[in-house]
Amino acid sequence: MARPVVHTDSLRQELLAVTADLVDRDGPARVTLRDVAAAAGTSTTAVYSLFGGKSQLLTAVVDDGFRSFRDSQAAAAPGGLRGLGVAYRTWALEHRALYRLMFGGALAAYVDCQPSPEVAADAMMPLMDAVASAQAVGTLLEAPVEVVAVAIWGQVHGLVSLELAQVGPPDADWAAAYSAALDAVARGWAA
Repeated sequence: MARPVVHTDSLRQELLAVTADLVDRDGPARVTLRDVAAAAGTSTTAVYSLFGGKSQLLTAVVDDGFRSFRDSQAAAAPGGLRGLGVAYRTWALEHRALYRLMFGGALAAYVDCQPSPEVAADAMMPLMDAVASAQAVGTLLEAPVEVVAVAIWGQVHGLVSLELAQVGPPDADWAAAYSAALDAVARGWAA
């Protein structure tokens, strides 16, 4: 009697990483489950067994990205709003393919693939908590926490997205621009 194949968490993680890279490089329409399996050194049966199909695999990739992002933000939370801002850029630069998949919209245009609402919302909690904490001690303007958090997220997200797309002056010092933007965010929201 043959033993059942056990698909390990490391294979699952490898498939998620390979998928993000392939979709980022080739676009979602051109990536097949056969491509993903071959790049991960496994079979399409393993992909189907772990994820069900392409739509579920792509959703898992995006959800995994939001979890990884949330974890990096949670680790940076003791550094306050500036720490979160620095961690945001660092994570995006270290996970370019995931960042583009999470925020680029290319997947949703091709296949039924949206991040799970609770996973995406959870990724924003460290920022929401930091805003609420800063307001509680009087260092941040009083306004609805969600409004402040989304406004701050939009500012850092925009600059990181421009950097990743290399849209700007050819000699742009992105690190300096980002630091200046974090300073401006802090001044703009200071109580």
